[in-house]
Amino acid sequence: MKQYNAKNIRNVALVGHAGTGKTTLAEAMLYLSGATDRLGRVDDGTTVCDFDPEEIKRKASVSMSVAPIEWKNTKINILDTPGLFDFSGGVSEGIRAAASVVITVSAKSGVAVGTEKGFKAATQKGIAKIFFVNEMDNENADFYKVFEELKSVFGPMVCPLVVPIVENGKVNCYVNLLEYKAYTYKEGKASQVQIPDMGHRLEGLRTAMYEAVAETSEELMEKYFSGEEFTPDELITGLATGVRRGEIAPVFCGSAYTLEGVDQLMNGLIWLAPYAESVAGENAVDKDGNEVKITVDDNAPEAAIVFKSVVDPFVGKLLYFKVVSGVIKPDTALLNMRTGQMEKIGKVYTVRGKKQTEVPYLCAGDIGAVAKLANTNTGDTLCSPSRPLTLPPVKFEEPCLSMAVYSKNKADEEKISVGLSKLMEEDLTMNYYFNYETNERILSGLGEQHLDVIVSKLKSKFGVEVTLEPPKVPYRETIRKKVRVQGKHKKQSGGHGQYGDVWIVFEPGTRDELEFSETIFGGAVPKNYFPAVEKGLIEACQKGVLAGYPMVGVKATLVDGSYHPVDSSEIAFKLAAQLAYKAGIPQASPVLLEPIGYLKVTVPNDYTGDIMGDINKRRGRVLGMSPAEESKMTCVEAEVPMAEMMDYSIMLRSLTQGRGFYKFEFVRYEEAPAHIAQKVIEASKNNEE
Repeated sequence: MKQYNAKNIRNVALVGHAGTGKTTLAEAMLYLSGATDRLGRVDDGTTVCDFDPEEIKRKASVSMSVAPIEWKNTKINILDTPGLFDFSGGVSEGIRAAASVVITVSAKSGVAVGTEKGFKAATQKGIAKIFFVNEMDNENADFYKVFEELKSVFGPMVCPLVVPIVENGKVNCYVNLLEYKAYTYKEGKASQVQIPDMGHRLEGLRTAMYEAVAETSEELMEKYFSGEEFTPDELITGLATGVRRGEIAPVFCGSAYTLEGVDQLMNGLIWLAPYAESVAGENAVDKDGNEVKITVDDNAPEAAIVFKSVVDPFVGKLLYFKVVSGVIKPDTALLNMRTGQMEKIGKVYTVRGKKQTEVPYLCAGDIGAVAKLANTNTGDTLCSPSRPLTLPPVKFEEPCLSMAVYSKNKADEEKISVGLSKLMEEDLTMNYYFNYETNERILSGLGEQHLDVIVSKLKSKFGVEVTLEPPKVPYRETIRKKVRVQGKHKKQSGGHGQYGDVWIVFEPGTRDELEFSETIFGGAVPKNYFPAVEKGLIEACQKGVLAGYPMVGVKATLVDGSYHPVDSSEIAFKLAAQLAYKAGIPQASPVLLEPIGYLKVTVPNDYTGDIMGDINKRRGRVLGMSPAEESKMTCVEAEVPMAEMMDYSIMLRSLTQGRGFYKFEFVRYEEAPAHIAQKVIEASKNNEE
């Protein structure tokens, strides 16, 4: 592949709902451009972009992949992203590197949640949006129904460019409204034909396109209203301007599977999609925190953003990056702004699927990869030390489903942490940590399929087999009553004996940790034993008397006791304090406390009632409702016991078809209802047995 400058580079992410043919479209573009000599199929596991064993097994993309093609003296870097919501990290990576998105929509099922999410992500990033209505070869395809749906959901910015003429349920030909030409397809090859008579429909579609173009400038608006025809140049320039500003979202159609209409989409990307140089650049931050505008310029100091990492236990780490300015060559020394360390670039590659090709350099606006940078991760900025600046990182969704990880083989315990830490380097939507309180490894991700893939990769890449179980809830215990008890430790064995005697008042305290004080008169217990008594109580409070959970909110006052001048010792008073704890706490009305979290869930207005009903079922208290920042969405705030939230992400996705999202964080402990406490106490007894 020859080198291209920023004017002739298009960075395009394929996004959309799962199963709408993104990977098949990428494969069709690769084949038509001559980048591959055979057409791979997702079902056969032979596509360029779905090369990971997990993707071949599942017949679906689980990560973002890059596939550059050459078309009409232009390089198009295709960024194929997953459609399944569990793998939205791949969408975040693709959109971070792209200047436009092609949103695939099924001609059969129309606008889906993934369509809306792709559109929203592109709008937030401020990049161009182009629709491709796919699966026109399907007998249930209905382009015009889908087109009207696109207009009703996304508004008047939706503009037709390629439309089908359908006869007897099959596409007769495709009409390009921009060129005003019709094409038929045979084995992917287009032949121009005469435009059949479509009556008023074709004129209506042409008018919709003209109106969209007229909106892009006052000059064109005046021309349109005066009844003058636009010239072909004015049409293309007007459309391109509108698309690049995000004011027009053109609609193409075809079938990626049969290659119909794909060439017209590729032509459209060259005419309409922003080229790397035309993208205004990026707002970076310099070392003093000031905003700096970076232009896409080969002659400027180097600046690149790492938007994806792939970690292989044998080959090492491969970092995908986008050059924002300057030219990156082998042996260039760049500054990593996160670590403050210099990194020496080794070989520079372009990547197509799993194939890496060494190149002499990568210019501004292009996408490539580099290996063997041990201290650089996804989201890092690599730049020239002569112009230190930080580019905006990749924005990922927060993990929302947590499970406890248990090894199938005790010998693999240490390998779990090593393997998951490596996988975390390439997947920033997962999290892993050790919970010392419950003594469990906790793995978090975006959903069941996401965690399933992580477990599968842990086995295939690192040879570690694990199972996932719901994590334990970190309950607490406390007391509600004041008691005064004695703890006496007396033991006589040859030589010195052991003697410690304390009277302690236990009562509810105000702090989590033990509040210890003493009111000893007349030296009943010598001062030098006070720390031993306190230490004994602190250790005892680690385990409550109901279900063995840590004891909190306890105030202990040492009020009396006795000692032996020879047999008393620190250990004896420590044990005496623990005996007092064991005797006193059961008398002090011990209760179980459960953790309560603050839930903020955002859902479409239509689901608000269902969500509130579900919160009540989970023993939650709704605090209030308010309109969300997004239109037609409501924000519900509530407090819910953490024990009831284990499957919340699964329920929310199922109930709202993936449109809802939430945040949940711990706020405090509250006394657990009697029936819940009883279950927890019984479960702890069964575990001990």
